[in-house]
Amino acid sequence: MKRRTLVLGGTAIVASSLAAAAIWPRRYIVVAARPFDWKGTDFLSGGTKSVALAKLPPPLFRTRPNCVVTVAQTLGPCHVNDVPARQDISEGKAGLPLRLAVRIVHAANCRPVQNADIEIWHTHHRGIYSGRDAAKMCTLSDAEAVSGLAFRGRQRTDEAGQASFLTAYPGWYEGRTPHVHCRILVEGKELLVSQVYFDDTLSDIIYGEHPDYLGRPPRNTRNDDDGLIPENAADHIFDFEKLEGGVLSATITIGLSS
Repeated sequence: MKRRTLVLGGTAIVASSLAAAAIWPRRYIVVAARPFDWKGTDFLSGGTKSVALAKLPPPLFRTRPNCVVTVAQTLGPCHVNDVPARQDISEGKAGLPLRLAVRIVHAANCRPVQNADIEIWHTHHRGIYSGRDAAKMCTLSDAEAVSGLAFRGRQRTDEAGQASFLTAYPGWYEGRTPHVHCRILVEGKELLVSQVYFDDTLSDIIYGEHPDYLGRPPRNTRNDDDGLIPENAADHIFDFEKLEGGVLSATITIGLSS
């Protein structure tokens, strides 16, 4: 069985590729901290056009997730309605290819939530949102951004409570640290609107070294400076794995209170 390393927001464990099928006791994993040993140039550039989601290994989740309620956060002015159901949400735009996998569970017992409707949205590699109906502060009136729905999509979770998207690592914009918005509905009822974040060290590597993100000023807001991140920030930061071929995999477990 091939062993794979999952980096937990700056810390690491080694887990088997069958980890996602485990039944998880309700406790935290204690692991040793370590920095990322990756380079921005280790990853593919130019977006997802050369990546086939079906050929990537299954997403690797923590074997013992923190079965806690994910804190609700603001919907924000950049949300739009009627986004398409799809896996590749990049619409051919540039950026480091990112397989973003979400597992939705009942926080009370860690049981998966099947057939939940999860919608996600985030900026492109230069920090701009898409969508004609998004506020001008989100699109900066960029004609290409306004005309499309890049980096927006929705899916239904499977029997394991999981859904995977193919996208690109989001860029930063002034006043916010990099993040992905999510909205979850079950049987048509909105149960959660929240945001998920990226490890600062990893963002520094990508923004400083990956060719698709060069040429911009240094970002002015890190996780510790962003007033919208909940106090339990560790529960809202993706875990990461560098896949063969230069694709980054990000995973998160979202706990619903209902």
